Amino acid sequence: MSFLDSISNKLFKTKESFTQRIHDESKKEEPIDEDYLDFIEELLIESDFGVRITRKIMDAIDEGIDSKEIESRRDVEIKIRNVILSTLQKVEQPLEIRTKPFIILFVGINGSGKTTTIGKLASINVDKMKKVMLVAADTFRAAAIDQLEIWAKRANAGFVKQQEGSDPAAVAYDGVSSALSKNMDVVFVDTAGRLHTQKNLMKEVVKVKNAITKAYDKAPQEVLLVLDATIGQNAINQAKEFNRVLNVTGIILTKMDGTAKGGIIVAVSEELGIPIRYVGIGEQIDDLRVFNARDFVESVFVP
Repeated sequence: MSFLDSISNKLFKTKESFTQRIHDESKKEEPIDEDYLDFIEELLIESDFGVRITRKIMDAIDEGIDSKEIESRRDVEIKIRNVILSTLQKVEQPLEIRTKPFIILFVGINGSGKTTTIGKLASINVDKMKKVMLVAADTFRAAAIDQLEIWAKRANAGFVKQQEGSDPAAVAYDGVSSALSKNMDVVFVDTAGRLHTQKNLMKEVVKVKNAITKAYDKAPQEVLLVLDATIGQNAINQAKEFNRVLNVTGIILTKMDGTAKGGIIVAVSEELGIPIRYVGIGEQIDDLRVFNARDFVESVFVP
């Protein structure tokens, strides 16, 4: 199943609240006046595009009007679509498992879908005949360890854990060391759901990253930040702080099917420029999809 097929019916909230309203306006045989342009700008802000990308889109519309490239409301819709596409294409970069073992550190706050995402990726990679290990470095909640262990068993992946309350950095170190000795292909290291505003907890995640490097000097090869699309502009604040302390190499946006404000994916792309590796559009394993900018835009802009 293609990316487009899998998401065409799962982004209806964004389509209904954003693109359908633009499409309805573009069908009207009315001039492009200030009221219409104000409507577009307000809709972009309401849909969590944020100020920066909204200004970029509105400037492109103004330039198109001045150059006569835009002469109708339908032309405006096409311009919006093209600016969004070009913005997303800059961050369309699938994750490549380039070396062995390939260590991926997962970070993100509680509720972002981090542990579930790890489980899905574990299943996907095991299906590709890779030897996969999950490391439970979120030691602050027994439930987190148990949940990850369930995913490991379900995916037929290796699993490393210690008792609740253990030093997360020590667990990460032991996990990577074990992966090296067992000749694993891919290692996913889970971490506690740190609130990006809690400095001491962010330092703890840095310690985990450093422990991974101590165990294997080429790791982690990827630091993946899992963001909940439903929290809107707060996702950008989270991403900036995680990136500042950890040098995030990729983003996974989850719960895209649950938000009417799908502009957040464009805002994150414009503000940060960090590759978007995957998007989550549901609870099933197949609902974690490699990000494809053109298919994403086409699925949203289908009338």
